[in-house]
Parts: sequence; C-alpha cells; structure tokens
Amino acid sequence: MPNVSCRTSPVVLNLALLAALCPVAYSQTEPNKQAPTPVLVSETKGMPPRAAPTDYQFQTKVGTVTLAADFDGHAVPTLEAAYSSEEYVVVELAFFGEPSARLKLSIEDFSLKINDRKAPYTSQPFGYVARSLKDPEWQPPEEEKEKKSKTSLNGGGGNDTSAPPPKMPLELRRVMELRVHQSVLPEGDRALPVAGLIFFQYRGKEQNIKSMELVYNGPAGTVSLPLHP
Repeated sequence: MPNVSCRTSPVVLNLALLAALCPVAYSQTEPNKQAPTPVLVSETKGMPPRAAPTDYQFQTKVGTVTLAADFDGHAVPTLEAAYSSEEYVVVELAFFGEPSARLKLSIEDFSLKINDRKAPYTSQPFGYVARSLKDPEWQPPEEEKEKKSKTSLNGGGGNDTSAPPPKMPLELRRVMELRVHQSVLPEGDRALPVAGLIFFQYRGKEQNIKSMELVYNGPAGTVSLPLHP
C-alpha cells in the first residue's frame, strides 16, 4: 500500500490563508463603494418639538393626543443645515399629549396620499433615503469643474453628459447623513412631546401636487390630516 502523507500542501495552506483574509480586505475597501456608512447606526434623536401643536402648519386630534405636521417637500431640514432629496418628500411631524403621556411610534404607522393615486405612499426607512441626499451648499473644487469641462470639450461640445458629476467627499457625506439620521422620527415607546422627520418616495415636482393627506394608523387611533404644499 502506498504511503499517504497527512501533511497539508503549502498550496492548500496559502489558499486557506487567502480565504481567511478576504473578509478583512472586503471590509476595508467596500465603504468606498456602495456599503452603508457607519453613520446609519447612530442614535435617532428626532427634531426638538416646538412649543405647541399650533406652531406647525397642520394639526389634528387622534385619540388622546394631537398630531401636528409640516410638509417640507423635497427639502430635508436639520438643526445644523438644510439638505434636499430629489427622490423623496419629507414630512416633519410631532405628537403632543398630557404630561407624562407616552406613545409607541413606528414609521409603518404613516402613509401619504397624493392627488388621485389609489395606492398611498408608504413611509420609507432612512437607509433607503440616505444615498439620495444632497447638500445644495456644497460646490465641487475648481479642479473637478475643470476636469469635467475638459472631458466635455474632448467629447465634442459643452453639452456632453458622459462625464460623471463630481462627488461630495466621503467625510462630508457622512456628516450630512448623520445629521439627517439623527433628525428622523424616533421609534418605539416615547415620552411626549416627540418630533421628527419621515420620508415618502416621490420624484414628482411639488407644484404638481394638488391634494395630499397624511394618514396615521397606530396605537393612538386612525386619522387623516390634510396637508397643502
């Protein structure tokens, strides 16, 4: 019977070592591509509630609490800066109640009826919204503008759109996402008053909205709050 060696081949050892290192290499390079940034796991604090429901544009009673809201359109307000999203519209809402009142909150309790669309828009988690955020105040460096201009000229004219637009630096984008994420409506059992942002996917122009209703169906009850752009 031939002598079979139990020693592992160096080639097999190298392959095993490479397989063990692959997850590490992936985690180091993937954030530069499409992976969610660490800011997405930050604490959601919500927006500071205003002094009274009447400080918001729209108010309604639901059960023993009051729901108040502002429609912000494609603007995304935070305490530090104002951002925007072309793919989502934003509602800033707040719940008010008696002293020591509490309410269990979930974004799944909200939907938005726009115009004559039969199916309402459902509230979307921040993870879907993050990549659509833009900072209207951010301007690309001059060198990036020059690169795009040269690419357009080489393509045969100033109307060439083949060159991708300059990207916001990763650190600035993380700060923007962190600020917006902290402004999202907190979920779970919360003391009132509480306020925050919720998002609905809508790519249309605000001026095309003729009618709109925010629908709440949650522990406090069910109510439809008409909004106006």
